[in-house]
Amino acid sequence: MTEKSSLDCPEDRSWLGEGQSEAQLTSVSGPDGAETNDDRPAWDSKIQYVLAQVGFSVGLGNVWRFPYLCHQNGGGAFMLLYVFLLLIVGVPLFFMELAAGQSIRQGSIGVWKHISPKLAGIGYSSCMVCFYVALYYNVIIAWSLFYMGNSFQYPLPWQQCPIDVTTNDTVKECASSSPTSFFWFRKALNITNSIEESGEFNAIMTGCLLAAWSIVSLAMIKGIKSSAKVMYFSSVFPYVVLFIFLIRGLMLDGAIEGITYMFYPKLEIWGNVQVWRQAATQVFFALGLGYGSIIAYSSYNPVHNNCHRDALMVSGINFMTSVLASLVVFIVLGFRAKNIALRCVAKNLGLLNLMASSNDSSQHWWPWFNMTDPDSVSIPEYREWYSHYSSMVGPKITDCNLEEEMNKGVEGTGLAFIAFTEVMALFPASPFWSTLFFLMLLNLGLSTMFGTMQGILTPLMDNFSLLGRHRTLLTVSSCALGFIIGLLFTQRSGNYFVTMFDDYSATLPLVIVVIFETVSVAWVYGTDRFLDDIEVMLKWRPPVVYKYLWKYVCLLAMVGLLVASFLRMVFKRPTYTTWNQSTASEMTLEYPGWALAMIVMLILLASLPVPIGYIHSMLKNRQVRHSPSLEAGVGQELHRELYTKCSSTDQLDSNSHRAPTEEDGVHPRPAFLLMAGEHYRLLPQQEEEEEEEEEQDTGL
Repeated sequence: MTEKSSLDCPEDRSWLGEGQSEAQLTSVSGPDGAETNDDRPAWDSKIQYVLAQVGFSVGLGNVWRFPYLCHQNGGGAFMLLYVFLLLIVGVPLFFMELAAGQSIRQGSIGVWKHISPKLAGIGYSSCMVCFYVALYYNVIIAWSLFYMGNSFQYPLPWQQCPIDVTTNDTVKECASSSPTSFFWFRKALNITNSIEESGEFNAIMTGCLLAAWSIVSLAMIKGIKSSAKVMYFSSVFPYVVLFIFLIRGLMLDGAIEGITYMFYPKLEIWGNVQVWRQAATQVFFALGLGYGSIIAYSSYNPVHNNCHRDALMVSGINFMTSVLASLVVFIVLGFRAKNIALRCVAKNLGLLNLMASSNDSSQHWWPWFNMTDPDSVSIPEYREWYSHYSSMVGPKITDCNLEEEMNKGVEGTGLAFIAFTEVMALFPASPFWSTLFFLMLLNLGLSTMFGTMQGILTPLMDNFSLLGRHRTLLTVSSCALGFIIGLLFTQRSGNYFVTMFDDYSATLPLVIVVIFETVSVAWVYGTDRFLDDIEVMLKWRPPVVYKYLWKYVCLLAMVGLLVASFLRMVFKRPTYTTWNQSTASEMTLEYPGWALAMIVMLILLASLPVPIGYIHSMLKNRQVRHSPSLEAGVGQELHRELYTKCSSTDQLDSNSHRAPTEEDGVHPRPAFLLMAGEHYRLLPQQEEEEEEEEEQDTGL
């Protein structure tokens, strides 16, 4: 925001409300006297900003979480439910964060402190959650780097089971599972049997994690000026790859079956409360609400930027990306399922051929198709025969059900590092496709990491002038700290801690943060006043429906999600999936007591800043009221360089305009924006006036 010219018009400064942020009123002074808005960085272009917001909100969850939820919850019916919740909850909250960041031009801490110092804890909670997410998200980037590095060889290392040199036979763990599962669990992670067996550090993964943090540090070292340039590639490249995979996938056998399975609606799922919970959670995390990154990015915008259009555009792109990714995933899973079913048919026909050599092949139940040529036998043809005569052929001959294979839902790392790697090994020129896929995952992860780190760094630099003056040191130090703590995830048991952080460290704290954000805007600040400020900013007033969505619909939806998530955690003891080396299979185990304590600690550490900030502000206010000398000192510090507002035509007389005091029971409330057409002047600092005003203004 440009600094407004001063006019020689006197007016009391005690109109300032308790919640008014000095940084925003002055447009030049930060909380510690730092320059904030005059030399605040800005986006070079609108496309740069849009790519940054899209890059942050479109992450790995769009590729490996949304398709799984569609897969498990009724396909097309889940998509309709998702769109409904996106429109009535996601878009309004996304718009609210964009508007708050753009108007106040501060990070998450400064934005909520601007409404009231009692709400500053919301911003600190956002920073904590961002730090949690950054810790384990960069581990996933490290895994992508490892797989991308291993893609530059033919055949791919996960294409075949290795040979045990001592027995000259296939490694038992691989033979009992699959080459892709073996490579993931044994070669990449070298995983232990449970979270209680920590094991030594995985040296290769530690190196990959160091490389991942180095990339993030170099890209963020000059703030948005450096990270925005990387965004041109990291935000656009995943779309190029997804379209390439879509075109290639449509040529695969089984693609149509996969797409049909994806879009076939099962409307009965709308009666399931858990499906609503999962859809709301996905809307919540897909847009990146509560992290503070949306606020941070929008704070670098011009004040009159159309953030309403941005909210609709980014939300729409996010949803369409999820649909595009789901198409690719279902096509690939359809191809994989058909290949598994065809291999099943070929295996059973081989067994039938063996039976034919020792039995009379003229039995009435004998197959009518050519068993010596499995390629000529279709899956429906085989299944029709099996449905009639399965009871006569014995237990060794099994059904080959394509739908059953499709029903085996795969999500997260299982989708990316097992299912997809298995399919890409079947492609011609498989190293090319593998490199392309993991380069896409790397860029999806990095663009989200940039937004997550911005959600940490921007609020800290805005609110602590010392950190703001040493941006490079703060960035490098944060990345170094992230790497050191991230070593927890490079142990052999590290994957279990990644799962713990992903499932529990962010969910409840983020929902709590967004509930308080909504209460702050809708009930503390007031939706009408917020819409007034947006009207000044956009030059037009958003529809009144936002008022009711913010006050009631969004708030009730978030409270419902919080209650549902909490009850699920309480009544369903937290579990995690392990890999058992002896059986070469996955198992579900309950977390031990110390791990449950760790989960509770993570949630509390991220949630406590909200009540602590409120209590601290209350105690500080009480201390100021009961200590005149302290009040005077605080007043002198806060009012060194405040600008006061007056009309350019009507000069106000300070003697005829008494400031409201606490005895009046009136507490002036803050305004988000420096309204257009208002002018500001530096208040005189004469000692006599200052002493008189400090005696009156006990509300600050």
